[in-house]
Amino acid sequence: MNALLYAITVLIWGTTWIAIAMQTGDVPAPVSVFYRFVLAATVLLCVLGLSGRLKRIGGRDHLFCILQGMCVFCFNFYCFYSANRYINSGLESVLFSMAILFNAINGVIFFRQRITGKLMLANSLGIIGVVSLFWRDLNPAQMNADVLFGIGLCLLGTYGFSLGNMITARHQRNGLDLLSTNAYAMTYGAITMLVVIMVTGAPFRIDTSLSYLGALVYLAVFGSVVAFGTYFALVGRIGPGQAAYATVMFPLVALTISTLFEGYSWSSSAIVGLLLILSGNAVMFYKPRARVAVAVASKPA
Repeated sequence: MNALLYAITVLIWGTTWIAIAMQTGDVPAPVSVFYRFVLAATVLLCVLGLSGRLKRIGGRDHLFCILQGMCVFCFNFYCFYSANRYINSGLESVLFSMAILFNAINGVIFFRQRITGKLMLANSLGIIGVVSLFWRDLNPAQMNADVLFGIGLCLLGTYGFSLGNMITARHQRNGLDLLSTNAYAMTYGAITMLVVIMVTGAPFRIDTSLSYLGALVYLAVFGSVVAFGTYFALVGRIGPGQAAYATVMFPLVALTISTLFEGYSWSSSAIVGLLLILSGNAVMFYKPRARVAVAVASKPA
């Protein structure tokens, strides 16, 4: 089950960066973010409401859902969409992989989780692999003020995503329904984004092109409702530190798509990066047979 959740998250979120790039244009970033999450919240609330699966939660839990909405379904994507004007989607996905480091640190701060040697080795392999994968794009000569600003926005958005992971872990530790808290948080995130639009005076525009509308539907339904549901389920099952390793695989998916449809050519450093990332995955999810056998034997008949 964990492998399936991991694969769905990687495959969907690995393609969303391209969809985000397709939304960069005449529509202001906060407006595109608002469209995405008001649509996602509407879909999820309707599905849960009609099926009788929308659960009530307490007032304190709603406050945490507001924080979750701000961190995961509002300001972090505001940063990502805005950064796309300064750096390409590939570099964004690379920077987003820093979530593995942020989640490990925040797990220690908020839940006193122990950073194991296995997690440190897997994260190190993953980060080095991602850097190697995009070594050709990390040219210091191209690091002007705009690029650095875009990088800063991405890192800020990634840390917001990590804080949202901690809140999600809190929800699940308290036995709250995953999809219901996601629905409430998406709603609060959309409302917060609407306030930002009103305060900043960003004009409401809509791009009626097939590429923009298609990307919007994909990001709202699959990139938000489906992928966040599977990812946060993974956070509850294996912890935020291990779950965040999925972010390391996103650039690999993006480059695979680029290879098939855009003629991307693999360099030696990219191949080394690929091998390091796959090695990190192997370390992260490897379980010695003896340990597995003991675990199975210890289960009651």
